Amino acid sequence: MSKIVFENVGLEYPILDRNRSFRAALGRSLGGAIRRAPHSRHASVVALEAITVSFVDGDRVGLIGRNGAGKSTMLKAIAGIYPTTAGRLTVTGRVTPLLAIGVGMDLEETGYENIVTCGLFNGLTPAEVRARQDEIAEFTELGDFLSLPLRTYSLGMQMRLGFAIATSGNPEILLLDEVIGAGDQEFAAKARERMNGLMQDASIIVLASHDAELIESCCNKALWLDGGHVVEFGPVHGVLSRYHAASAGATRGEIGLPAP
Repeated sequence: MSKIVFENVGLEYPILDRNRSFRAALGRSLGGAIRRAPHSRHASVVALEAITVSFVDGDRVGLIGRNGAGKSTMLKAIAGIYPTTAGRLTVTGRVTPLLAIGVGMDLEETGYENIVTCGLFNGLTPAEVRARQDEIAEFTELGDFLSLPLRTYSLGMQMRLGFAIATSGNPEILLLDEVIGAGDQEFAAKARERMNGLMQDASIIVLASHDAELIESCCNKALWLDGGHVVEFGPVHGVLSRYHAASAGATRGEIGLPAP
């Protein structure tokens, strides 16, 4: 049984700089609040704070919130990319993080060598990589180019290879930051079909997106984050409706109009 459990989880990015305006700018770019100890040059960006929530089998969770709300940070914490700094995060099940295509790829290695390197990086065992290598190679449609160094590839060819490797597993927990592209238009339909299969087979999906229609069509629950805190978690339609109402009210307030 797959499960993701946050128990009072916090995550801070440490920063060190005498220039407070720099720290403030960094905090705005990363999201979260700046926390600084009195009489100290040390500061940190609080990206997640006091998160207590659980995702279980069958959950398709849409992460919503403004830029800097903590959506991408939460995905990276689940994936084990960012270590949490407070509380306890428990993840049960194989995680497939489709957060950035091509992570771990080496321009000097051939396509075949990158299949092995990135497959291992994505958590596959050597035996699993060997078993899936031919299927990955066929899916890319790159043919003899797979024997050449990655630096000889166009960007679209690199995207094809990265996508094929990243989506070759059988995820129990699928993490998505927006919907990733996968090269040229001819390849796009094939990529969409593969993504649909992954989303159907996964036990848990966590998707961060600003596209409300996508969230409502793919998810049965929504988690609204703001400033690294949970505002609301529940059925997708209700949470989205309240988030949009709150966002509309904030927008009108910023220009001096009353909330509707």
